[in-house]
Amino acid sequence: MDFEDVSLTALRVFRAVAEHGTFTAAAAALGYTQSAVSRQMATIERAAGTQLLQRRREGVRLTTAGRTVLRHATVVLDEIEATARELSGLPAAAGTVRLGWIPSAGAVLLPRALTELGRTDPGLNVVSREGTTPVLVRALRAGSLDLVLLGSAPPFRPPDTETPPLVVETLAERALRLAVPATHPLARGDFVDVADLRGQRWIAGPSSGEDRLMGVWPGLDERPEIAHTARDWFAKLHLVAAGLGLTTVPAALAPAAPEGVRVLPVRGGPQEQRRLLLAHLGRPTQPVTRVAAALRAAALDTT
Repeated sequence: MDFEDVSLTALRVFRAVAEHGTFTAAAAALGYTQSAVSRQMATIERAAGTQLLQRRREGVRLTTAGRTVLRHATVVLDEIEATARELSGLPAAAGTVRLGWIPSAGAVLLPRALTELGRTDPGLNVVSREGTTPVLVRALRAGSLDLVLLGSAPPFRPPDTETPPLVVETLAERALRLAVPATHPLARGDFVDVADLRGQRWIAGPSSGEDRLMGVWPGLDERPEIAHTARDWFAKLHLVAAGLGLTTVPAALAPAAPEGVRVLPVRGGPQEQRRLLLAHLGRPTQPVTRVAAALRAAALDTT
């Protein structure tokens, strides 16, 4: 089979696998069975005459050939989508920017930036979606997103090790904060001493991948007591408001904390810094540049 005979379905499946990182996640996103995804991948690799993916326990990684195929597949699929829109009489998507963002950016910074864009650039269409940093990076490389807001914690490694490297800039760097119930003894002061965190009950994120014990103060010299587990930031904050435990929050979320929660700095140990990053791949279009500028301004404003 010649690569020129590869179907659009196979290209879509390949891009979905590259974006989602596993055959299972790609199948769920496409509404296919996992075996159907595996068959399509076998077809496209047979046509390429080489391996496009490295299969690992934690997911797939593109080979050099895989990156080449993905780059061209993205162009083909985008052109097909543009053709379909034009034939349907829909407006061209040239002024559309696809933006990805981590949950902590969606409470204050993102609404502020998009509101200002709506005032200054009403013809620009921004469609956005939430995700974790690894998921957003894969989507950016797969061509499903144009611009992403990512999170980074010490030791502040690059978002990935693929080539070419992403174009990354730091929008903000602020210390991690602690959310405590307003009725808790720790809420009486203007800061919390790190020694007073021993023996506390915690509301944490799922204990896997990058979310491992997210919500527990880093570096505690004890096994933390996890009272509740929740992925959603606001669910965690409302559990705090109910007096059910403590959790960590990025400083950017402090203005969005519900009533009954105090967000305080922690003293007495190394400062736990968190960075908000803006990343894109290659030369950005004018619409992407305008969205990036609005995000920078909003980050300065919230800082």
